[in-house]
Amino acid sequence: MAKKVHLTLACGDYESVRALIDGSVEPEGVELTVLTDMESSIRHWRMIRNREFDVAELSMSNYIAAKVRGQPFVAIPVFLHRRFRHSFIFTNVKKGIQKPADLIGRKVGLRNFSATANLWMRGILEHEFGVPHKKIQWFKQDDEEVEVDLPKDLSLTKIPDGADIEDMLAEGEIDALLHPELIRPILARDPRVGRLFPDYKEREIEYFKRTGIFPIMHTTAIRAEVVERYPWLPVSLYKAFERAKRIAYQKMENPRRVPLAWFRHALEEQEDILGKDPWVYGLGPENRKNLETLMQYSVEQGFIDRKVPVEELFVELKL
Repeated sequence: MAKKVHLTLACGDYESVRALIDGSVEPEGVELTVLTDMESSIRHWRMIRNREFDVAELSMSNYIAAKVRGQPFVAIPVFLHRRFRHSFIFTNVKKGIQKPADLIGRKVGLRNFSATANLWMRGILEHEFGVPHKKIQWFKQDDEEVEVDLPKDLSLTKIPDGADIEDMLAEGEIDALLHPELIRPILARDPRVGRLFPDYKEREIEYFKRTGIFPIMHTTAIRAEVVERYPWLPVSLYKAFERAKRIAYQKMENPRRVPLAWFRHALEEQEDILGKDPWVYGLGPENRKNLETLMQYSVEQGFIDRKVPVEELFVELKL
């Protein structure tokens, strides 16, 4: 029996990869050590900056920027994380921000500028609601995960070390905040903080029905030299990710697995709106439009200087 290749995979602790984590699905020819014990921003930094993992779930915007700049990564079209983003624009309720146009000229916070979630939200605000990203005063907390030369006419200020962008929103030092995750004031039901779109679910459903976009957040990147050494690896990984996702879908058919009273109703509603496979992999038409939109936003917001064909972002898979 041929010896298996040992690889590290860093990714989120998702049901869609549970079978890879517990070993019930094994990529052909590969022995995986799956690492899930880190925040996504740390994982992205360690992969982009230090190339610490053989394979990693990676910020889509950062991967595009790294790839266009010639960094030695390839990717397979396995998108482990997607999320609608209308619900992640938060405001200080005393600032009088009632509609997107009220953000123009305001102080708006970010963890960092290059996060995929923030790229999507700025693009949606600009294209869907007429709010130019250069008409906002941006304040960021963290360094960028990938080195990018942002436009000189962008108003972007790094807050002092030790300051917390979520606290600044609650205390009124900034007017609004774009954030990839639910922020502490929202989780604590702090009355000083609300959402720009309280009706976010209806807006996100309308957005999907009109555009077909369920925003891709992350892709699956591989160090280029690993693929050069094992050219069969991308297909093996892709098939394994697909099998693991199918197992997750099958488990969801049993409503007893999830401690939610109306779980089955939520699942059926999702299928009615998003279809049977919302987390579809590959480069079919749904994902192409998704990626081309994200690339357009990347050019407009100064992450990359040109759009490239979607095929150049991913290794060719001969399935």
